[in-house]
Amino acid sequence: MTISPILITGVPRSGSSMIAGVFKICGAFIGTLDGENRSFENIHIRDEVVASYLKSVNADPSCQYPLPDIKHMPIPVDWSRRIDGCLAKDGYNNGPWMYKSSSSSLIWPVWNYAYPGAKWVIVRRRTGDIVRSCMKTDFMKAFRLRQNQHAVGVTDAVEGWKWWVHQYEQRFVEMITEGLNCKVIWPERMVVGDYQQMFETIDWLGLKWKSEVLSWIDPKLWKSRRAGTVGVQAQAQTTNPVEINGTPA
Repeated sequence: MTISPILITGVPRSGSSMIAGVFKICGAFIGTLDGENRSFENIHIRDEVVASYLKSVNADPSCQYPLPDIKHMPIPVDWSRRIDGCLAKDGYNNGPWMYKSSSSSLIWPVWNYAYPGAKWVIVRRRTGDIVRSCMKTDFMKAFRLRQNQHAVGVTDAVEGWKWWVHQYEQRFVEMITEGLNCKVIWPERMVVGDYQQMFETIDWLGLKWKSEVLSWIDPKLWKSRRAGTVGVQAQAQTTNPVEINGTPA
């Protein structure tokens, strides 16, 4: 396979699934999804390649805790062959293809070795919003456990999730600093009707904008609009691609 992938990543609960859905509508091949298509993550790549690797380095396949140790990360030489095999199983022939997973940023050296020409889309969301989402989401359980809180040096779940978000942010900075071809996108800008980042990203990826994207996205933003948009306008003014929570890293 000669075409490099579109790799969509971000802290879980940041809106990366919504972004992946947009790219699918605009023409990116995604392959086999789970029954409800909610995560927009290719299940063959996830289950047959990525999950087995995460387990082999004693990391949590759900990307909660423990996380992979970036300093002691073996690089499989057959990664691209195995990924290409999954895509072939799904019927991929040619054209843009994508893989969406929060884990990709945690093991970015593995993906970068296999696909140095990949285009990375880093989906961002404010830390406080992510933490609140984790606290309300049943399957986000890692930092409800006292032993995990103690392991990272915190005393409650909120501080545990803040620590966890910071680990992802460190990976994002590393990726950009190392020169990976990255674009940062903040879905919350669309809450106030600012789709400019989305238009630019679609063009950058070589995909074709389709009008049905707006009708698909809009219901997903309704809850955010109802909750209010404090801070969104200010965030929308930030353009530095290395920024973390609105502050340059």
